[in-house]
Amino acid sequence: MSATAERPVRIAVQLQPQHAPDYRLLRDAVRRSEDAGVDVVFNWDHFYPLYGDPDGAHFECWTMLAAWAEQTERVEIGALVTCNSYRNPDLLADMARTVDHISGGRLILGLGSGWFERDYTEYGYEFGTKGSRLDALGDSLERIENRLARLTPAPTRDIPVLLGGGGERKTLRHVARHADIWHSFVDVETYRHKSAVLAAHCADVGRDPGEIERSTEIGGAESPADARRMAESLHAEGVTLFTVGVNGPDYPLELVESLVAWRDGH
Repeated sequence: MSATAERPVRIAVQLQPQHAPDYRLLRDAVRRSEDAGVDVVFNWDHFYPLYGDPDGAHFECWTMLAAWAEQTERVEIGALVTCNSYRNPDLLADMARTVDHISGGRLILGLGSGWFERDYTEYGYEFGTKGSRLDALGDSLERIENRLARLTPAPTRDIPVLLGGGGERKTLRHVARHADIWHSFVDVETYRHKSAVLAAHCADVGRDPGEIERSTEIGGAESPADARRMAESLHAEGVTLFTVGVNGPDYPLELVESLVAWRDGH
């Protein structure tokens, strides 16, 4: 199955919850994003800014998603991505189910193994190793699936699971087993290789790789035309969900709006 043939192009914005000292700036950015026609609005799951002033303003991920669930009407919402280490997986499943209900079935459950060491040390989590964090992610995915199946009331739908990363031995194996969406940060040549590795993992577990939506971030684009060229090249390889990250306090949407227009031309 060709992802390009079977799935529509979707455009997402990641409103990075940093450097916006007044939450109203984020609320306004969510409103502008939905009005601009995006399909998905993401945030991220960190406790400190990832760039700019390391001690700048920052807000927490999941309380924000609950607010977005009430504020928005059409867009899907989620974290790109939730750090698996920061919450008990059964609790996270319940949180996701609750935001799913608040939003009327518009949550994407984005998950990753975690990497930003300052979050861990400042908040008292064990950082471990890359391998131990990936192993923990696999265990948590099983627990999340089991808990979601036991909650009352049940989620409004099978909540889509997005997994981010490209590690060939563990991450892509988790994607093959558990993900509805695979998010990567790669160029075309690397994507082709990673996609082939994912297909091999899918074969090992008896899954059609075409069932997994392909997602990427349009990073480093210097102009709307540049963003569209990047999206075109990856769309030709089967990627259908494209995210532009924007930073506070202004949250400019010019590149996002350009990609929405490009989407509408497909």
